[in-house]
Amino acid sequence: MTQLNLHASNSTPPPTNLQLIPLLQRTKDLYLLWYGYYKVLPKEHRYTLGGKIDNLLTEIIEAISSASFLVRAEKQPYIKMAIRKTDAIKIFLLILWETKSLNNQKYLALSEKIEAIGRMLGGWNGQLTKQNSLTKK
Repeated sequence: MTQLNLHASNSTPPPTNLQLIPLLQRTKDLYLLWYGYYKVLPKEHRYTLGGKIDNLLTEIIEAISSASFLVRAEKQPYIKMAIRKTDAIKIFLLILWETKSLNNQKYLALSEKIEAIGRMLGGWNGQLTKQNSLTKK
């Protein structure tokens, strides 16, 4: 009997019709970058700040994903939550950098991505605020 090895070749992703919105794609890319760094964080931070950042990133992905499927009037609470969590990640990353758990290069790479995501979330929130205020008039 032949045994299947489903994990042999992981170089090409499985075919998918899933087209992510740009914000969700950037957040996924950030998570994948973070995951590589998370695995090599010093133990004193891997299970504290590292775990917290990991959870916040997955919650941001969940909030953006949820917001993308909701009607306009229901999106804003999810976007605001993602903004708050993004701001918390910035502080936690700064702490990791200040304690030398993240080197300059890793901190810069993560910070640039999280800043871009924050700008996109802020733009989306501003657009929703403007649209919601126009519909209330």
